[in-house]
Amino acid sequence: MPNTHTLTREIAVKVPRVIALFWLIKILSTSVGESFADYLNEDLGLGLNKTALLMSALMCGALVIQVSLKKYVPAVYWSTVGMVSITGTLITDYFTDGLEIPLITSAAVFSVALAVTFAAWWKQEKTLEMKDINNRSREIFYWVAILFTFALGTAVGDLVSEEMGLGYAKTALLAASLIAVFTALWRTQLVSGVLAFWMAYILTRPLGASIGDLLTQAPEDGGLGISTSLVSQVFFAAMLASVVYLSITKIDRIEK
Repeated sequence: MPNTHTLTREIAVKVPRVIALFWLIKILSTSVGESFADYLNEDLGLGLNKTALLMSALMCGALVIQVSLKKYVPAVYWSTVGMVSITGTLITDYFTDGLEIPLITSAAVFSVALAVTFAAWWKQEKTLEMKDINNRSREIFYWVAILFTFALGTAVGDLVSEEMGLGYAKTALLAASLIAVFTALWRTQLVSGVLAFWMAYILTRPLGASIGDLLTQAPEDGGLGISTSLVSQVFFAAMLASVVYLSITKIDRIEK
């Protein structure tokens, strides 16, 4: 186990600056994660349990690489986000399909887990700012929070689109509208940038997933019936192009 000095020793900021392209890649990664998880689970026939175990292992491997790096590397960072996205989705799916826990209960559980993570993060570090994620402790809190935002966003998105019957298109529109509201509140200084960021981070999960579901689900289920593999490939190509652009231009680097 690393000691306290190791966890709190200052390192380079290894998360990106929040710019428009950040949100585009986040939404793309969410859609890719949703489509790819469905592809493994259903199209390849791995089943929920095997898919969850496989993606959990890949997520842990990605996190080890990300945390061990000495600087921000876009390809590694966004690969890690993608793995966490898929795993967070599968956690909620396992709660719902494997354990038959109602989505409203899952949403409550993940809300509490996220709140506890933020409380512990704040108590120890006295900051939740992205630009201040410059030691191992803050970096670990950051990734735990991201995992819970994906699990929570999945539960809320499925609850609204499926159980409440709003449908994928309307759920995506609702999520986008709420993101716009929090952006406006932040612009007018009615809420902090930290709160606006994390609310948007949660909401981009149902936004991206609803877009993915709208494209891939069967028409009788409210979708367009496009192949999950095709959607995954197109969105992954767009995500890859964006990450390559960031790697070349370095416009999202946070300088110490």
